[in-house]
Amino acid sequence: MLMRAAVLTAFNAPMELREVDIADPGPGEVRVQIKASGVCGSDLKAMDGKSPVVSRPPFILGHESAGIVESAGTGVTTVKPGDHVIISMSGPCGRCHQCGSGRFHLCSGPARLPTIMGGLPRITLDGAELKRFIGIGSFAEYAVVAEPMCVKIPKSAPFDAMCLLACGVITGVGAVLNVAKVPPGATVLVVGCGGVGLNVIQGAVLAGATTIIAADVAEPKLKLAERFGATHTLQPTDLPKQVGELTRGGTDYAFDATGVPGVLAQAFASTQPGGTTVMVGSPPSGHPMELDTALLFSSRRLMGTQGGDSAPHRDLPMLTAQYLAGRLDLNGLITERLPLDHINEAVAHVRQGSVARTVITF
Repeated sequence: MLMRAAVLTAFNAPMELREVDIADPGPGEVRVQIKASGVCGSDLKAMDGKSPVVSRPPFILGHESAGIVESAGTGVTTVKPGDHVIISMSGPCGRCHQCGSGRFHLCSGPARLPTIMGGLPRITLDGAELKRFIGIGSFAEYAVVAEPMCVKIPKSAPFDAMCLLACGVITGVGAVLNVAKVPPGATVLVVGCGGVGLNVIQGAVLAGATTIIAADVAEPKLKLAERFGATHTLQPTDLPKQVGELTRGGTDYAFDATGVPGVLAQAFASTQPGGTTVMVGSPPSGHPMELDTALLFSSRRLMGTQGGDSAPHRDLPMLTAQYLAGRLDLNGLITERLPLDHINEAVAHVRQGSVARTVITF
């Protein structure tokens, strides 16, 4: 079947709108008509050749998406044509050691790992395979994905809001609830108030944190942070000193949503003895980080997370329910909605830092 897709043909280049061929879903696969796809910082890293999960172009980016099941392959039982779904970044097999231990986000099943890197050939351009970012490639009219990656949602839920749950929201909220397990009454620092950082703040609000400090170099992002629940904001100059003065010694929890090693070290130094720091933003490969080991000796913990350590079929329905109940603000995250024809304009806005989230709508 022919469809339109935004194709990246070279690193550090604009995407090109092309007509490509997408295969019918095979056994255990689902073809989804994409209705909305968020533009995420991870897509930009892939465009720049800085993502650990992409090979060389050409490929189709986009992974934060929701849509309607158009067709299903043999053996698919959990969704059917016409169902509304979020496409999860992970489709755990449920059988490997990691899944058996409840770490579904680290699934090492033989069917999952190739999917992350692009999966079986499902999309072609002029007879040559086009890889799909994280096995999805949602900057296109359709995507073929493994059945476990489809999480059914109510038909009353709007696609532009639901797509955000797939990456930015589940990563930010999950870092708070699944990874750090922030308790009520805690003090929290969030460094980097873009799309993911704002959802760390929302997660801290859901957890019952009483002091939520948002730090960012951009004043407009701090204004947004206040809207989403930050009790204090600051533009960092000497982050540990600034946070120490606000909290009389440091926060209980710190979250770095930037993925910059130097920023992570500053966030770590901003916690009090016994505090926990979580690296939420994806870091560049091969960049070391220097820490004052005396800080680590004071029972501080440094943790990482992949996608908020989420179990998609548990967490995405929960987050959908929080949104529908008015306890999770997704509409406020959307700065603009643009059609696929404007994909490069959307990327430019994300690079400029002028948006919380841009959503490509179909």
